[in-house]
Amino acid sequence: MNQCVDQLVLALLPPERIASVTWLSRDPDGSLMHREAMRVGVNHGLSEEVVRQKPDLVVAGSFTTPATRSLLKRMGYPMIEVDHAESFDDIRRITRQVARAVGEEAKGEARIARMDLQLAHLARDPGPRLRIAAWDGAGFNASDGSLYNAVLEAAGAVNVANRPPATSYGRPDVEVLLATAPALLVKGAGLGRKPGLRDNTERHPLVRRFWDGARTLTIRQAYYQCGTPMVGDAAMALRTELRNAAARVKTPLPFAPARSL
Repeated sequence: MNQCVDQLVLALLPPERIASVTWLSRDPDGSLMHREAMRVGVNHGLSEEVVRQKPDLVVAGSFTTPATRSLLKRMGYPMIEVDHAESFDDIRRITRQVARAVGEEAKGEARIARMDLQLAHLARDPGPRLRIAAWDGAGFNASDGSLYNAVLEAAGAVNVANRPPATSYGRPDVEVLLATAPALLVKGAGLGRKPGLRDNTERHPLVRRFWDGARTLTIRQAYYQCGTPMVGDAAMALRTELRNAAARVKTPLPFAPARSL
């Protein structure tokens, strides 16, 4: 009943063992397992759906569908509640939690091992650290301690919006860009895109002048929204996208320090 936890279930179990996943798991912008989700039933977080589907186990996020979780507990449904992951260590922990609950510890360890190999491969070839400013689809900074920032760093980027003098902002701001002169602006593609804080920055004349086009990279929120072992694949893909985007930038910003593109 949670888009992020559902991806763990889809990675660990065959379709015939899954009664349903949340309908959000079929969204390619938000789920790295959207194709697998198309092969099983869906729910909308409603207790009536769960009762009708008669699962042996309910796998839920610890912050989602609280009324449904409370009712199902009172009805006696076995349930595990999984925290949101904000680091690779969190991913390892919750993957093992879900794998134990569904009796697939070996598959869980295999998923973790694959992610760790991918992270090790990225670490062996860091290349020049690409200076970027990264914001998510809702318009807030990829802050230190977030999974978004961890994935960016694994892919070889340094989010200058987390560094002085920009650390106090936590949101898109033209002053941050002018003060830090990032080589690229990286933005998450908003789910069900609606107007937000980020739009104010994107429409600013200075941003359109200096960062429009080749200097802006839009990535899927699925790359960083959910903490699952599949973020290893996301970090690998992001490394390629970042380097390709940097290669398309032909001239430095006129106010950039010498180390920046």
